[in-house]
Amino acid sequence: MGRYVVRRLLQMIPVFAGATLLIFLMVNVMGDPIAGLCGERRCDPATAARLRAEFGLDKPVWQQYLTYMGNVFTGDFGTAFNGQEVTELMSTAFPVTLRLTLIAILFEVVIGITLGVVTGLRRGRPVDTGVLLFTLVVISVPTFVTGLLLQLLLGVKWGWIRPSVSSEAPLDELLLPGLVLASVSLAYVTRLTRTSIAENRHSDYVRTAVAKGLPRRRVVTRHLLRNSLIPVVTFIGADVGFLMGGAIVTERIFNIHGVGYQLYQGILRQNTQTVVGFVTVLVLVFLVANLVVDLLYAVLDPRIRYV
Repeated sequence: MGRYVVRRLLQMIPVFAGATLLIFLMVNVMGDPIAGLCGERRCDPATAARLRAEFGLDKPVWQQYLTYMGNVFTGDFGTAFNGQEVTELMSTAFPVTLRLTLIAILFEVVIGITLGVVTGLRRGRPVDTGVLLFTLVVISVPTFVTGLLLQLLLGVKWGWIRPSVSSEAPLDELLLPGLVLASVSLAYVTRLTRTSIAENRHSDYVRTAVAKGLPRRRVVTRHLLRNSLIPVVTFIGADVGFLMGGAIVTERIFNIHGVGYQLYQGILRQNTQTVVGFVTVLVLVFLVANLVVDLLYAVLDPRIRYV
């Protein structure tokens, strides 16, 4: 196991370098950040030249990238165009989005897997058909429609919740945004769990466990569910990064100042330091989540061994 982890960590280095290079190049072709910094009025040549030199934009792109990566390894993600350190923006944005993502993942695991197990064991019955139709509707409706509708009904019309999240973003106010953020992924987890349970319920190891006289609950939880969760864990592991990076719509709807909000502001103002810094951390989140998923395979299926 130890050798496998070390090998995977070494493999993450070129992946991280390649991903950050692509992100850096794409962000730098979005437009002229100095023009965005000056607003509607164009900067005079002297001011533009001074700003380019101050932010290192007068150097070649490859040199900017090498300088940026060198600073990243020392914990310096640069300075935003408003003069605020990017690390300060991260310290306020990432905890909020992390709480929001954990709530979304919790909804996926508890509701998605539960519904998947119930429908997988009752395939073809009315409850199975009803859940499939419900998940199809959830997948078909865009997230911004779901968010705005729930905000209008629960927050504005019925007054059950605050229409927008306060600046402290406590857990109770993040429940509805977390459900909205997890809605599409929850539907996919339900359908994926249902398919995996339905396929494995007739496997030899399940029939053997039933023939031994084991209780139905133990057969489902210890044998059937454990082996059926491998594709579900793969999906949820990859979904962690997608949820953190894809929370722009949800955070905009509920006025949450998290990662999505900062990315939106950075793209809108062509603030390359902010966008590249936040996306760099999200790349690390993706890589670590994939590593954790691979290690969980051995926990779920004892037949899997890493050398």
